[in-house]
Amino acid sequence: MRVDEFDYYLPPELIAQHPLPRRDDSRLLVVHRAAGNLEHRSFHDLPQYLRPGDVLVLNDTKVRPARLWGVRGTGGKVEVLLLNPLGDDRWEALVRPGRRVRLGEYLEFGDGLLRAHVLEKTLAGGRKLAFEYKGAFSDILARLGEMPLPPYIKEPLADAGRYQTIYAREEGSAAAPTAGLHFTEEILTQMQRQGIRIVPITLHVGLGTFRPVQTDLVEKHVMHAEYYSVSEEGADVINDAKEGSGRVFAVGTTVARTLETVGLTGRVKPGSGWTDIFIYPGYTWKVVDCLLTNFHLPRSTLLMLVSSFGGMELMRKAYQDAVRLNYRFFSFGDACLIL
Repeated sequence: MRVDEFDYYLPPELIAQHPLPRRDDSRLLVVHRAAGNLEHRSFHDLPQYLRPGDVLVLNDTKVRPARLWGVRGTGGKVEVLLLNPLGDDRWEALVRPGRRVRLGEYLEFGDGLLRAHVLEKTLAGGRKLAFEYKGAFSDILARLGEMPLPPYIKEPLADAGRYQTIYAREEGSAAAPTAGLHFTEEILTQMQRQGIRIVPITLHVGLGTFRPVQTDLVEKHVMHAEYYSVSEEGADVINDAKEGSGRVFAVGTTVARTLETVGLTGRVKPGSGWTDIFIYPGYTWKVVDCLLTNFHLPRSTLLMLVSSFGGMELMRKAYQDAVRLNYRFFSFGDACLIL
């Protein structure tokens, strides 16, 4: 399968540069797989599509202020995006400009408050860094770090909290699970009153979100592993729904990938670990019944995943309609519900 089958034209002005004043003011494109039709609604209408006994699964990961700006020993500027902690104050990171940063050199941040020794290259093209500092690393990161907004967002974010979901708890992501940015306490409370069970799981978003597909064939792309955790209580609730008449609604591709990782037999197994699952058309879905997601970049692994779930032709039609009707795209954009 060719990667260019997942390409589409997107006018640059449709890339949302900032969140709406209210999280739930976004539009909602509803894709009905069985009937093959589309509806254009508001995110406020989401609870209408769930019924008692359904399970809404959320990703409670929290974005760390993982972007650091520093200088090399030569005086040149450098940007570091922290991805995964490796223990002993070592981190996997993306470094820009990567080609100029030499192994063995030191990078400084905050007038020497924080130093990083460049240890080695990673297989994914990043760097392994060893940090030196005084005090608590989390405090220094909170002081010096910035929210790692995607490169297609050119405008500054006035409120860093808008790049977090309202239910973010477990710090560890290098990017937000953006399908969850639309939720408010009012909508979640309304769903609970309807008899909808809400289950948090965790997947820390890592390099896979930032790494473009660079192969011509989909099957040759290799996903970067990301850490996940599913509690025993959460697994029990999901399995109870699967055994009964309830449906499993995955909020975002991160939740979908996690559930399909731990549910290879159709039954969710609790635990934690690392997943590099790559879902594209031809995959047989085992756990997820409905998927809430944002609109994704052309040629991306996320677009491949939603095309697998919704069907390539129907999702192509949905994206064409979204462009024609001026939906807002990507992280701060509108939502899409695939039923």
